[in-house]
Amino acid sequence: MFRGWHSWFGTFTGVVLLTVVMLPLAGLAVWVLARRRGDAGGTAWRMALAEVGIVYGTVPWVWMILLPGSRAGSVPGRVSLVPVHDLLTIVAAGPLRATVQIVGNLLVFAALGFFAPIRFPALATVPRILALAAGCSVLVEVAQYVLRLDRVSSVDDVLLNAAGAGLAALASRRWWRDAG
Repeated sequence: MFRGWHSWFGTFTGVVLLTVVMLPLAGLAVWVLARRRGDAGGTAWRMALAEVGIVYGTVPWVWMILLPGSRAGSVPGRVSLVPVHDLLTIVAAGPLRATVQIVGNLLVFAALGFFAPIRFPALATVPRILALAAGCSVLVEVAQYVLRLDRVSSVDDVLLNAAGAGLAALASRRWWRDAG
């Protein structure tokens, strides 16, 4: 039974499929939350969309990051603390792999960066979003190491994850003032 479950939800394709299947449920969650709160000039809808957006847009990426590699549990955790070292290694491996890796890391906390300043006015500055995303990313990298998932815990991942959240925050900036 576990093998069947893992083949669907323990792979990149499975996570993407689950994310697509869950979209109507996410839409329903936004509707239910907004209706329960009533509509105060659209604020209830905006807050519901931000809350669901943070979860729906972040959980699948974190799930993928925490998927174990083929040698999980049997190899010690690996750490890379030299900034840009892993990026250069990835770029040397080829443009397709580099693009996928870099864009993927930029997207991990992008939903958090986009929606958090809308939902939580106290976070409505780029430095605060960068700090939040970097903190979340450090937690994920530590989990990869501690759980021995056969992955490299890298400072470059933290930097790219935070940068993606910061860029997404800038993209949502026009809606921050409406969050209060």
